Amino acid sequence: MTSATTSSAPVSASTPAPASAPVSASTPGSAPGSVPVGGPLRVAVILGSDRHGRFGPVIADWLLSRVRTREDLTVEVVDVAAADLPTVLSPDPEPAVRDRLARVAAQLDAAEAFVVVTPEYNHSFPAALKNLIDRHRAEWQAKPVAFVSYGGISGGLRAVEQLRQVFAELHAVTVRDTVSFHGAQAHFDDAGNHLDPAGPDAAAKVMLDQLAWWGHALRDAKAVRPYGR
Repeated sequence: MTSATTSSAPVSASTPAPASAPVSASTPGSAPGSVPVGGPLRVAVILGSDRHGRFGPVIADWLLSRVRTREDLTVEVVDVAAADLPTVLSPDPEPAVRDRLARVAAQLDAAEAFVVVTPEYNHSFPAALKNLIDRHRAEWQAKPVAFVSYGGISGGLRAVEQLRQVFAELHAVTVRDTVSFHGAQAHFDDAGNHLDPAGPDAAAKVMLDQLAWWGHALRDAKAVRPYGR
């Protein structure tokens, strides 16, 4: 089952549910999907698993195909596997490591909103994702975060509930509705197409609408008064 969710339990998706590409949501005074004043919101989709044989790219590609139908967002992918960040915190990293850290930091800093694509490992989220999160602070602050999760019977929702606490500590705003794929691999064909897309498509629209509303609202607010750190 795929669903828009409110907490750790799934709700029906019909309930008011690697390259840059366009994306939509409603902002006050504008039609859903229209480009807001100030231009499209810059969204970073974070692919949060680096496990060999991971299913995450299938989920991320599905999400990106929906984002590309929108005009009020632009998107960039941040893949923890490609970033290959070290787990050792060193005050003087090697030049190659420093370059990787700087590249990811620049991507996160430029983003105005995030969608985290995460599996659930042992009732939690992947270590590589936590490493990416913990290496940055100001880059997350006063920005909205949405979640697309996948897994077995829980659909990754326990990972999402824990990530909400982590991002709250970093002064980020997590949006209410998520997209969750329960028994994810059974719902996609070999080409990565969802076998019954109506439900997840509706859930994705609700989630992206909320993400865009918060993203535009926070961007406008910070233009008037910078967020205190």
